[in-house]
Amino acid sequence: MSKKSRTEPEMESEVDDHSVSQGSPREKISRRKWIAAASGLVAGTVASGCGPGSDQAGDDVGASVVTLGDRVLLRGGCVLSMDPDVGDFDSADVLINGSTIEAVGPNLDASAEVIDASNMIVMPGFIDTHRHSWQGALRNILPNGLLTDYVRDILGPARGAFRPEDVYIGDLVTALGALNAGVTTLLDWSHIGNSPEHSDAAIAGLRESGIRGVYAFGAGSAGPANQFPNDIRRLRAEHFSSDDQLLTLAMATGLNADDWAIAREVGAPITIHANGGGYAALAEAMGPDVTYIHCTGNSDDEWQMIADTGGHVSIACPIEMEMGHGIPPIQQALDHGIRPSLSVDVETEMPSDFFTQMRAVFTLQRMQANARAAEPDAPALISVRDVIEFATIEGARTNGHEDRTGTLTPGKDADLIMLRMDMINVMPVNNAYGAIVLGMDTSNVDTVFVQGQLKKRGGELVGVDLDRVSQLVTESRDYIVENAGWPATLLGGYLPGH
Repeated sequence: MSKKSRTEPEMESEVDDHSVSQGSPREKISRRKWIAAASGLVAGTVASGCGPGSDQAGDDVGASVVTLGDRVLLRGGCVLSMDPDVGDFDSADVLINGSTIEAVGPNLDASAEVIDASNMIVMPGFIDTHRHSWQGALRNILPNGLLTDYVRDILGPARGAFRPEDVYIGDLVTALGALNAGVTTLLDWSHIGNSPEHSDAAIAGLRESGIRGVYAFGAGSAGPANQFPNDIRRLRAEHFSSDDQLLTLAMATGLNADDWAIAREVGAPITIHANGGGYAALAEAMGPDVTYIHCTGNSDDEWQMIADTGGHVSIACPIEMEMGHGIPPIQQALDHGIRPSLSVDVETEMPSDFFTQMRAVFTLQRMQANARAAEPDAPALISVRDVIEFATIEGARTNGHEDRTGTLTPGKDADLIMLRMDMINVMPVNNAYGAIVLGMDTSNVDTVFVQGQLKKRGGELVGVDLDRVSQLVTESRDYIVENAGWPATLLGGYLPGH
């Protein structure tokens, strides 16, 4: 079905702009060809099962699986459960039983396979509430770009050049990079719905990685193959007939009442880029199933509308500062009783890890609060533990997963990470929360579990053919760059200042 273009508020041009030109003609390639070419990237991949038309059947095919005992005991780590009812411990154990956390506490007595967690911090995995995963092949390609450059270049000729296989490998490499950095849940804000095949390819890449994901279906380049938003009905039936799976469904859109109605028709949460303006027209539709991203231009009244309707907020602090969205509204959210979640946004000019996110939020809020210290209503300084909560349990709440993830609570899914405390960048650790936020980076991420399955161990991704991933993503990058009309160079300069 062809669609007429819609005009969103100024900020929304980066979101779901249907009026961007299609770009260079795309090479025709069958689903079977690109799925077969990609098979085997992750151990356990079944080529016919990870493709765009596959059934989800509850457990995500293509995920890396390492056989451990049914019960695994993480012994003697510094455990940060992030659940006040469970507590945090200088030294304790975490017992995993299958896919869930069975117990947390010191000196657990259990018959289980033991993993030594001494010199490790054991904590919930980080949770990203907004990332454009399809852009994985374009990492760092726009390091000096502003938001206007991104809209013109990435959402213009680059997006128009993407084939389904480019979306697949982009999503896969992004998700694997997230897992490598200790991010166990990723909301994929997928505004690459150029065609149903593009959407299916994004889902295939996420599913193959084994990450817990929210696939947020969005629009893409304009054209007769673009089926946004109505194709969400097919996606629900074909890929998301159950919410009891690692990959769940949302809609990525703007302040558009018709889109919101279709999302709610299929039970999909709504995630939007918002920069102030346009809220009043949707006041009756705002609710707890909506996440508002950036929010740098919100008025006080609009902040109050979000708070009053139970909405969630996602802040991409480094990107907002670097690209010119405006000052990240950490304090405004807190002032209205909203504890924000965090998001990477785009890897075209920011790294994929959450250590960068947490440091940026911590230092910016404290700079702003310190500057107001003499005021009678000066805001409180946030703590490093606050920021870790933003990166874990607040992300789980924003993604609708708080009953499954975000804390090390017995009964929740075993989505957790182990961070090394014996590395030169943090030794000796004197404050675990401080080490995480102010000292660590991806090199400290030793072990990653998602739903009880090992995804990283000993600092290495488990069961991933990185040589093959590198080959496919490099080939994809070369194709996109050529068809976007950019020179093939590692030195930048395809546009002035970039």
